[in-house]
Amino acid sequence: MSRKVKAIVLTGNGTNCEIEMAHACKLAGADTVDIVHISELLYGEKRLADYSFLNLPGGFLDGDDLGSAKAGANRFLHAPVRNHREMLFEQLLRFINDGKLILGVCNGFQLMVKLGLLPALCGDYSKQSATLTYNDSGRFEDRWVYLQANPQSPCVFTKNLSFMYLPVRHGEGKFVARQSVQNTILRNNLLALQYCDAAGNISLDYPMNPNGSEKAIAGLCNETGRLFGLMPHPEAYLHRTNHPRWTREALPEEGQGVAIFRNAVNFIRSSDF
Repeated sequence: MSRKVKAIVLTGNGTNCEIEMAHACKLAGADTVDIVHISELLYGEKRLADYSFLNLPGGFLDGDDLGSAKAGANRFLHAPVRNHREMLFEQLLRFINDGKLILGVCNGFQLMVKLGLLPALCGDYSKQSATLTYNDSGRFEDRWVYLQANPQSPCVFTKNLSFMYLPVRHGEGKFVARQSVQNTILRNNLLALQYCDAAGNISLDYPMNPNGSEKAIAGLCNETGRLFGLMPHPEAYLHRTNHPRWTREALPEEGQGVAIFRNAVNFIRSSDF
């Protein structure tokens, strides 16, 4: 018997893409999809242990105070769960150590990086080793971009994917890290998605690279491949009518973003955690 897939989509405090992300999980075949407010975790009404797939959607968490997702990261790190002798971050670490999946999109990616969940070199989730900062353009970028997946990456979510076209909408999407961190990311193939041009050539140039990300990093995984964050929005391209040229091009009915969620669902079904 295959394992049931229970997905949790976290919302609250400025998150605004939770409905699309929940819909993506359903289209991908998840058996249960719950949109859960962060306060439900903090009050002990919901627990991460009851789920196998954690989704951290995009939005403007806490109004981007202290920088995108930094205040949200502090909440995870330091807020206790009511009536439980543990911090919320302890629940999160147990979830990770149980081999379950986490997907962070846009603000969710920023949250994962600032928590230390990505790139989490050598499995160290205790400190932040990179950041996502202001776009080189100095403005909010709302456009569609081409993406190239790294076939050597252990990333569960990009398995068998290559060339993608997805929208970005962010003001702080530039990935920055020390050279030693970048070298380790490249050496271990943690770089899962890169910005590229329409021909598939990796690009550092604007607007193909919409934020100036070092190494054209658009998406990153940890060493297990089970934690994945990306700035583009796969949940915003679930149907051909989401595509900006859907009235002018013959497109498949299903949008490219669904494949990322389906890879996650299929992985969980075949897992033994």
